[in-house]
Amino acid sequence: MALKFKYNKSALYELSQQLVVRQKALPTLKSKEAALRLEIKKIKDKALAYEAQLNQRLDDVTNLARLWVEFEEGLVKLKTASYQTRTIAGVKIPVLDTLAFELAEISQYHKPDWFLDGIHILEDLTRLRLLHQVAARATEILEYARKKTTQKVNLYEKVQIPEYQEAIRKIKRFLEDEENLGKASQKILKKRLQKSVTV
Repeated sequence: MALKFKYNKSALYELSQQLVVRQKALPTLKSKEAALRLEIKKIKDKALAYEAQLNQRLDDVTNLARLWVEFEEGLVKLKTASYQTRTIAGVKIPVLDTLAFELAEISQYHKPDWFLDGIHILEDLTRLRLLHQVAARATEILEYARKKTTQKVNLYEKVQIPEYQEAIRKIKRFLEDEENLGKASQKILKKRLQKSVTV
């Protein structure tokens, strides 16, 4: 959409102010975009590391598949998972804070010895899965914010700043032409007045 403006000094002032605002905001937006790109890369790497750890742990557990048949359901439950928010370049992302598990009462005399190890394995798998999910969600949030920031940078840099500069140039030319015409008409009027006085 083309920029609409009037050819007068107040419009020139308003456009100049808007241009200054955008020119001052542009470096900040570029810095934010760069920070978001860097943070996205870090969090993606973390998510991949969590996924690799989770897959490795699952591979280790599949060797014990015959034993898991004996493992009773409901021995380990996730009681609470608390999250915090972390702000990166003005964008809030979730961070897993603490996990609390609820363990059912088990008798070590009546259950196999590996049940305690199984409980620790389940806690570890749950923790890794949640860390991966939180990192994936944080990546989505940051990607969306980076995309919006990139759009704003492009809007300012490639559309609005050039439009404002062009509009200011046109208004200045118009006002200069108007001033020159005014001076020229004053000179003509002055010459006519001088001729009429001498005659």
